[in-house]
Amino acid sequence: MAALYNKFEMPEKITIEEATDNYGKFITEPFERGFGHTIGNSLRRMLLTSIEAPAIISVAIEGVPHEYMAVEGILEDMTTIILNIKDIKLRRVPTEENEDRISKHQKLSKDLEITEKDIAENNGQVVVKVKDILSTEMFEVINPDHEIFTATKPMKKKVAFRIAYGRGYVPSERHVINDKTTSEIVIDSTFSPVELVNYYVENTRVGQDTDYDKLILEITTDGRISPKEALSFSAQIGIKHLEVFLNLNTYALKFQEEVESEDSDRDEILQKLGLKINEIELSVRSTNCLNSAQIQTIGELVVNHESEMLKYRNFGKKSLNEIKDKLNEMGLSLGMDLSRYSITKDNVKDILSNYEKEEKLI
Repeated sequence: MAALYNKFEMPEKITIEEATDNYGKFITEPFERGFGHTIGNSLRRMLLTSIEAPAIISVAIEGVPHEYMAVEGILEDMTTIILNIKDIKLRRVPTEENEDRISKHQKLSKDLEITEKDIAENNGQVVVKVKDILSTEMFEVINPDHEIFTATKPMKKKVAFRIAYGRGYVPSERHVINDKTTSEIVIDSTFSPVELVNYYVENTRVGQDTDYDKLILEITTDGRISPKEALSFSAQIGIKHLEVFLNLNTYALKFQEEVESEDSDRDEILQKLGLKINEIELSVRSTNCLNSAQIQTIGELVVNHESEMLKYRNFGKKSLNEIKDKLNEMGLSLGMDLSRYSITKDNVKDILSNYEKEEKLI
């Protein structure tokens, strides 16, 4: 049994007013008064705290035991290099199709070689970028030209990264790495790909009333996820958290517009089903065949399947195709399921008869 509630004005679509890889402006309306802030603030909090993305959690550079040191042949010290590594942006959305999602950590390594020729060609300073030390088919590097350090001498070093998925900001001491090596430097990681979320609520009109809410969301990401993806994911996270409250043993809610819609649908279908066979444009042969089968209304016709129709005397493929085409024009079909209207083959005549009587009384 359902408890009947009055109608809530609810948005039916979302408008994307502006969209790039990093910025999106989304507008949806109308909401009941106050719901713009309720929904907007909830989405904002989830966008900023709950969206997952990959990030580097540690780095190991051959010959570098810790981060508090200078490295021979490199202009920057390790502290600056670590800060630059933190800004590497990797994109990958795990799906059911690529179930090799990082369950623990993913290790990636590359041998970096800088020769005398490279130093000479670059006036004594070779800028090493992300694309020079990190390449993988598993991830898309969003900022491949981001600078990591500057080499001033020829060198050959192995550079290894450890990548994981997470949420929010995680300091280095909170990373759990069971197989950590002695030369591995654990770093702080910013997993959240959403940089900024603003929302605004404005008045909008429904009929003559102007006190309904219009929700405007502006989302800026760092490129590891699109604003559209981020908004969709945050909405699904919110719905997932609310599902538990549906388990409370109480009345289900039914809103007035749903009842009105169901009543409207029932009236519309009964009007069609109540039409007499001779009221629609069928050939004389098809009409006579249906009359012989004692099928007097469209409702009595559509509860029959094609195979049943062909059993009637003098009823052939040509008549069948004509009837199917005519029903299709009306949005009906042979053998259609009318159980949602409590109509079956056994009671269709009685229901249509009662409906006809009710219509005459109105």
